Amino acid sequence: MTGQDDKSTREERLAAKLRENLRRRKAQTRALDSRTLDSRETGEDGLPKEGDDS
Repeated sequence: MTGQDDKSTREERLAAKLRENLRRRKAQTRALDSRTLDSRETGEDGLPKEGDDS
């Protein structure tokens, strides 16, 4: 392999990893957003109420 081939292969690998990372972060954000939306709809904030012994 020449230096140019190594560079392009490395750039392709990095681009693929960046795309994978972006997809994962978007999925995490969607999951957090939907969980936040669900708690707003039910009126729950995820915290126990004072005096609740459950």
